[in-house]
Amino acid sequence: MNPIRYLDLGTVSPIRSQTVYHAVAHAMTPDTPNTIILVSPAQPYACVGFHQNLEKEVDLDYCRQHNLPVYRREVGGGAVYLDDGQVFTQWVFQPGQLPVKLEDQYRLYIEPLVATYQTLGIDAYLRPVNDIHVGGKKIGGTGAAQIGQGQVVVGSLMFDFDKATMARILKVPSEKMRDKIFESLEQYMVTMAELLPTPPDRAAVKKLYIDQCAAALNAEIVPGELTAEEEAIAARLDAAFAADDWLFQKGSLKQVGVKIHQDVRVVETALKAPGGLIRVTARLREGHIDDIALSGDFTMLPASGLVAIEAALRGVGVQREALVARLSDLYHRLNIQSPGVTPENFSDAVLQAAGS
Repeated sequence: MNPIRYLDLGTVSPIRSQTVYHAVAHAMTPDTPNTIILVSPAQPYACVGFHQNLEKEVDLDYCRQHNLPVYRREVGGGAVYLDDGQVFTQWVFQPGQLPVKLEDQYRLYIEPLVATYQTLGIDAYLRPVNDIHVGGKKIGGTGAAQIGQGQVVVGSLMFDFDKATMARILKVPSEKMRDKIFESLEQYMVTMAELLPTPPDRAAVKKLYIDQCAAALNAEIVPGELTAEEEAIAARLDAAFAADDWLFQKGSLKQVGVKIHQDVRVVETALKAPGGLIRVTARLREGHIDDIALSGDFTMLPASGLVAIEAALRGVGVQREALVARLSDLYHRLNIQSPGVTPENFSDAVLQAAGS
C-alpha cells in the first residue's frame, strides 16, 4: 500500500467534524492518497444517520432549547450525541484499497482501535459485526459508506461519553423509556474515563493509534494537509449539511427501539387488548428479555400479579410460544385474573415492541 496521509485536525466546529471526511471523499481522484483523519468537535451536537427521519429520531425542541445543533451524515446508523469526549477516527480510502466484504472492512478498521486500547491496559475486543467491547460493554461503534469515489469507515476513540444527554436528545414515546435508555447506557457502555485511573494524554493516545494503523495496514503514515479543493468542498458542505432540505429529508429506515450496542436494544409499545391497554418498556439482549416494565389500564388480581409477570418474563426468548408458555404457567400457579387481557395479549405486546 502507498503511504497514507494523516490529518490531525485537532478541534474544529461541530459541523466540520462531519463534513471534513465527506469532503475528502467527494474530492477524491485517482491521485488522492488514502487518508486517516483524527478530529474532535469544539461543541456538542447531535447527528442522525443517512436513512433516518430526523423528526422521529431526535427531540428537536430539547436540542433547540439547549443550543445543540443537529446534522445528518452520509453514513448510516442511528442518532447519536457527540462532543469533545471523543476523538473521531475517519478513514477515506481509494476504491479497492479496503476489503470487499463489509465485515472484513470493519475487522481491519477496528484492529488498530482494539490494539490501542489494549496497549493502554483496556481489554478491548471486536464484537462482530462492528462494535468494540470491553467485558461485554460497548466502548465504540463504527459505520461505513461509499461517498463519492471514497470508501469511508468511521468510529472514535472513546475518552468520555455523556450518557445522560445521549438519552435526552432522543425522541422517545415516554419518560419511562428514556429512563430505561439511560439505565441501559450506564449498564452497557463504558469509556476510558471509567476504565483508567487517570485520563490518558490525548496526544500520546493519537500517536499510539496511528502507529497501530501503520502496523495493521502495513503502510507508512505521513502527516499531511487538506488540499485547496478539499477545503472548498468542506466549506460548501458546511452550508449544505445545515440546510433544511438536507436535514429534514425523509429517511427510508427507522430502527426498532434504541440500539445500545450490537446485542442490546430498548423498545417500547402499546397494544390494545379487549380488556384494556398494555404498555411495554423492555430491554432486549441477544434476543431475550433482559428487563421489562409493564403498565396499562386493565384490571388484574392479585395486585401483585403484574410484578410477577415482569419477573417471569426476564430471561425469556422473544418467541411467542416461549412467552405464552411462561405466562400461562404463571397465571395458573398464581391464579391471576385479568379479564380481557390474556397471556397471549402480553406476549403479543412484547413481540410488537420487539418488532417481531
